[in-house]
This record gives sequence, structure tokens and C-alpha cells, in this order.
Amino acid sequence: MALDGIFLHLLGQELKDVLLGAKVDKIHQTQKTELVFTLRTRSGAYRLLVSASGNAPRLHLTTHSIENPANPPMLCMLMRKHLGGATLIDIKQEGFDRILKLIFSSVNEIGDRVERTLVVEIMAQYSNIILLDENEVIIDSVKRVDSTKSSVRQVLPSLEYELPPSRNKLDILSADSDEIISQLTKKDVILSNALLNTVEGMSPVLCREIAYRAAASEAPANGLTAVQTEKLRFELDVLKNTVANRTVSPTAVADADGKLLDFSFIPVTQYGAVAKYSSYDSLSQVLEEFYYERERLARTRSKAEDFFRTVNNLIERLAKKISNQMTELEECKDREEKRIFAELINANLYRLSKGSAFYELENYYDENKPVRIAVKPELTPAENAQRYYKEYRKLRTAEEKLTELIEQGRQDLEYLRTVLDELNRAETEREISEIRQELADGGFVRHKSQGKQKKNQPVPPLEFTSPDGFKVFVGRNNIQNDKLSLKTAAKTDLWFHIQKAPGSHVILSLEGKEPTDTALEFAAKTAAYYSSGRQSGAVEVDYTQVRNLKKPAGAKPGYVIYHVYNSILAKPENPER
Repeated sequence: MALDGIFLHLLGQELKDVLLGAKVDKIHQTQKTELVFTLRTRSGAYRLLVSASGNAPRLHLTTHSIENPANPPMLCMLMRKHLGGATLIDIKQEGFDRILKLIFSSVNEIGDRVERTLVVEIMAQYSNIILLDENEVIIDSVKRVDSTKSSVRQVLPSLEYELPPSRNKLDILSADSDEIISQLTKKDVILSNALLNTVEGMSPVLCREIAYRAAASEAPANGLTAVQTEKLRFELDVLKNTVANRTVSPTAVADADGKLLDFSFIPVTQYGAVAKYSSYDSLSQVLEEFYYERERLARTRSKAEDFFRTVNNLIERLAKKISNQMTELEECKDREEKRIFAELINANLYRLSKGSAFYELENYYDENKPVRIAVKPELTPAENAQRYYKEYRKLRTAEEKLTELIEQGRQDLEYLRTVLDELNRAETEREISEIRQELADGGFVRHKSQGKQKKNQPVPPLEFTSPDGFKVFVGRNNIQNDKLSLKTAAKTDLWFHIQKAPGSHVILSLEGKEPTDTALEFAAKTAAYYSSGRQSGAVEVDYTQVRNLKKPAGAKPGYVIYHVYNSILAKPENPER
């Protein structure tokens, strides 16, 4: 991972410059493995994010507001007990291990000044956040590790904290370049791997960068030319000077599509001219840029996982139910035959008698062709006729009811697919909560018991501005779609929606002006992006004046009809870019 020991060393120094002497104002546990500390200094307040996530362990200052759970977990309450109001007095690192210790001066329950240490271990899936007392005894941790998980090192309350086993690598600051090169050239592996196995605190991306600058290719470490060796010595000296003097150049590299690939505290050149490079003012800033969007989406998906499963199950059950009803409806098609049999029997009562297993009669509905009608011998002809009439009426009623149920089921299925689309695009826990409430109000799921929790204000619609200054609003869920399109928007505003597929209602606010081609295109691309066609190359988007929208009585939330409209072929495009 790019957040290596050297990066962490430099980050610790950066954090010390900003946070030393800061008081802990608030502590939130935003996820099971993530804590956010609000720290106040004389220059202002800062939020420090600390994560032990297996996919993205890190710590850095953050400017984003991360949604907190309604009720703080027990570990969060413990952290508040020990660190609430504490002062950050030091940040330490053991060599270039990926471990930072944040040392706080705190006050215990009886008013004595005590020391508390928050250990942040950045080690991929083994990452952890551990709270220690003044004797380095574990108070608790984000991840508890017992003997069933590790036979080498346990992390449990009341145990003494132990550092992970050392790997005995060379220190870039204390070892000179000749000593490092001497160790490297003994290894029969490519240069980047030799660096990774020899120098402490170097990540694969940093090792590849040094190797790329020195040898321009993955040359074997024990086969370097004299020129390559001299370049390597120069690059190691530059790296040592960068670390010692903190002359960092935080950089992130992205592919041609803008997807972030790597980051480092030095300029990254190994990807060549095809990549995109961005520079940042601080190490915290590059970490936040690299991880925030990915983690935000992962956080939302994690919190909505059970709800996703619920909605998918509802869709599957409803689709199966409709299929079964259509099979039953198919069986109702012979109801007219039952009526004809009843009428034929009634027309021939004079010639029929009880005791026959069938009647041979002429079908005057079909050119008097003979037809054999199965009957019950224990019944009289009149009773057999009534039996066929009864079956006919039963099938006719079933057909009417099934037709109604199938139509209702199809409407429900279409509605649930719009809900699933909303859920796929939800970005916050509040949005997910509102979608859940929408389904509960519709009777699809049970209402969640809220207890005494305060009711949050509904999240507002998304708002964007077109390149030429027109406001564009996007509904986040079906309830909001209805409100936005039928109550908030002006009658002359323009309404956009992907054609014949689930998507958000999008309003282009005109405020009495004529819409420009640029604004129309921007709104259409936004409607395509906030729809189930987001991953498509181009989709048809309908648009019409709001005055043309009608909501049928009893229709599901978000459902409207319109007959006067125009269409635009639009490629989905994120309006924030």
C-alpha cells in the first residue's frame, strides 16, 4: 500500500505541526473500524479521521462532514470517557514502522492527570486502533485479536501492548547509501523488490519509483551497471534528504479516465505521459482525495447491504407471484367452453337422462358439430348444467380478479425497481433511511421502531448549475420526486426523465427565461446520469413543461404521466465534473 512507514513518518510530522496542544472536542465512530476526532487549537477546529479498514487503513485531517450513526457504539463511548477533553501532547513513530502513537494528557474519573495513547497500526487487513493506559496496557481496540486469530500477538483488554515483530530492515536516515546498495546488490530479484525487502518503510509504489528513476526498467538488483548504480545512489540520497528535511511534494496519479491509481510524498513518474498527475498542498489532502470518494460509496453500500437484499427479495417474490398468477389466468381461458356446455345441456334436457357419464350433443355454436360433454352420472342433467354454469362464473370471477392483481403487481414491480435504482444511487445514510421510510409507508416493509430518536429533516434535492447559469434540481427518492415535480417546480419549468426506465425527476428552473441549448443538454445529461442508464453510452431523455405532468389517483410515489414532450439523446455525465 502507498501509505508506507516513510509516508506515515512525514504525515506524523505534518500532524504535529497542526495539532500539537489541541484539545479533543468531539469523538464519533462513523463506522465499526473508523473514528473521527474533532480537535480544537488556537487557530481553529480540525477533524482527524482514523481508519483501520482492511481496504483503506489511514489517518489524516479531513474537511468532509461524515455522517454519524444515530446512537454511538460502546467503543465510541469508551473513547469519549478516556479522551474527551484530553490534550494531544505528542505523536511518535517506532522507526519507520506503519504505527503512529498519538499521546494525550487526560483527566481520569477522580480528577488525576493521566496519559492515554491511541495507537494507529496501518497494516492492511491487520490494521487496528488501540487505546492504551499510562502503563501501555490495552484498554480496548477497534479489533480484538485473541489466540484463535493470532498465535504471535494478542490484542485484548488488560493485556500489555506489544509491537508487531520487527523485520530488521535498513533505516533510510541512519544507513548510508553505500550500505543500502551493498545489501541490494546481493539479492537476485528485480530492483524494486530488492528495495522493498531491504529498506524499512518503503511501499511498492515508492520502490518502483526509485527503481524506475535509477534503471528506467525492472533491472535485476545484482546486475546493475555502473551508471545505474550511480543513479541509484543519487536517488537514495535525494530520498534521504526529502525525509530528513521534509521537502515533500504530495502527488496522486490517475489513469486516462480519471480513476486514481497511486499516491506518494514525491512526484510519481513511473506511469509515463499516459497518466494524469495532480499535486497537493499537504499529505492529508492527497490521502483525502485518494480515499474519500471510494470510501464514501463503500460506506453507503455497507450500511445499505441488508436493505438492498430486502428490496431484491421483494422484487424476486413479486415477479414469481405475477408469473404464478399469469399461469392461473391462462387456465381461465376455457371458461367460455364451460358456459357453452351448460347452455347445450339446458337446451337438450328433454332428451337427456340421469346416469350417463357423458352427453353426445350437437354444438349449435360450431355448425352443429358433435361434441362429447363429460358429466357426473349421479347428477341430473339440470344439475350438471348448473355445475358447468358455476364453474364458468368461478373462472370469470377469477379472470377478472387475476387481471386486476397482475396489473397491480406489475405496477408494484415497476415501483420497486425505481426504489432499487434510488438505492443504488444513495450517497448517505439519511437518503437510505428516507427510502426505507418510503417503502414502509407503502406497506412493503415494516416500520422501524424509532424509540425516542429525533426525526431528521428530509434531505433536500440535489442542486447543480449549468455552464450558463441555470439551476438544475434532482430528486433523491420517489417522495422527493413528487414534491419537486408537482409542488416545488414552477409550471413553466422543464421536467426531464430517462425514457421508459427508472430514474430521478430532474427540473430545469427557468425563472422566466428561455432555456438555452447548453442548459437543455446539461439537464438531459444529468437526468441520464441519475438514472438506471448511468452506465449506458447514450440514452433517450424525455422533457416537457411541468404543467404537462399528471399524477393518476392512487399512483405510487414518483409515478407521473405525460403526453406532450420532446426527447434528447444524452450521454450520462456527472454534473459535478
